[in-house]
Amino acid sequence: MVVEPPVVEIHLPDHQILQGNAKNLDVLSLQFPVQGFDVILTSPPYWKRRDYEHDEQLGQEDTPDEYIEVLSDTVALWARWLAPHASVFINLADTHHNGFLVGTPILFELAMREKGWRVAHRIIWSKPSSVPTASPRRLASRHETVLQLVPPRKKATETYYFDRFALNDRIPEAEIGDVWHVAPSRGQSGHVAPFPKELARRILLLACPERVCEQCGKPHQRQVEPSPALNPNRKQARRAIELFQEHNLTEDHLAAIRAVGISDVGMGKKLQNGSGKNSPRVQQLADEAKQALGGYFREFTFALKQHVGWESCGCSETTRPGWLLDPFAGSNTSLLAARELGFRAVGVDLTPHPL
Repeated sequence: MVVEPPVVEIHLPDHQILQGNAKNLDVLSLQFPVQGFDVILTSPPYWKRRDYEHDEQLGQEDTPDEYIEVLSDTVALWARWLAPHASVFINLADTHHNGFLVGTPILFELAMREKGWRVAHRIIWSKPSSVPTASPRRLASRHETVLQLVPPRKKATETYYFDRFALNDRIPEAEIGDVWHVAPSRGQSGHVAPFPKELARRILLLACPERVCEQCGKPHQRQVEPSPALNPNRKQARRAIELFQEHNLTEDHLAAIRAVGISDVGMGKKLQNGSGKNSPRVQQLADEAKQALGGYFREFTFALKQHVGWESCGCSETTRPGWLLDPFAGSNTSLLAARELGFRAVGVDLTPHPL
């Protein structure tokens, strides 16, 4: 039997778990540069859910207001470690107190807005199953909130890195939008419904750059263009392809479909650049295709995108993979997801677990 070396030895210093406090991240100061991380992804302890029996822990504050104050102050301090294109993803669940919901995710979002942070996305993590509730007056909780937060920027032109193509290319069903149906992990961390690796994978694909210039620190932007292919996961798209082939339509027909768009009348003429501006031959081909395809005509106007290259920063061709920071690393779920995707990762925890 072949025994592989420990993962920690293989990947250091690209993957590290450090003992430290998320409230100050002083442990990073000796090893990492300010503005050195491309994304922060973490799931902090929820209020009054679990006592880790540590003097510096988060989550055991006396009141929800104290918890929100400490958490929001903590996250705000992380801004110094973020690259100009970086954002922060925080997974939070609500807590019942005296029979009613505290509203933790809402209160935290408002607190961060007051500090000048902006909310880029509010993702709902929908769980197909959950732990049953013992209360006869309470529904089982089957969702949590994931907030994508962007710190105040010095320059109005600075924006956060976001690669929807990477997510949809590797996880096609993620096209559903900002509600993600992901089953909780069944690990040995002691958490009743631990943060799943699949959730971390999706976030990293969206927000952690694959290529970052080692000279200026800017991420390379993915370049995409429409491809001839349709989404095979869509039943309507599969039927559209069948009709296209049955009627012996050509690439010229396909080009005409995409030049004309969905409609050449009414609102379509107002919204589509190509409407009413095409040559008679292009319009003829589009009409032929529309007659053959019927309502499936529109499927060809939503072609899959294909990756064609990278737009670089213009300085150095030497790049590195993106850096993830998880200040509440816990069982290292996000670090493991980053390693599998080829990103670098650093985790911090009061009581770290080895990778």
